[in-house]
Amino acid sequence: MAGTKRKNIIPKAALGRMLVNHGAKRVSEEALVTFADVLEDIGKDIADEANRIAKHSGRKTIHAADIKLAAK
Repeated sequence: MAGTKRKNIIPKAALGRMLVNHGAKRVSEEALVTFADVLEDIGKDIADEANRIAKHSGRKTIHAADIKLAAK
């Protein structure tokens, strides 16, 4: 990603804490950006599927069960 700067939705500090809490001693800036990109891609896929599930059920509101089902 040299030369490109992308603002992630998920704060890098929170991601760094998550990685450290799961055993990492140190986390590079590049790793944080990559982790944010991967999680945001997965999150977008789940959001799209949860929205599809809610619409299929005749709702405008996404419920927790929609998120859980979409994540499977």
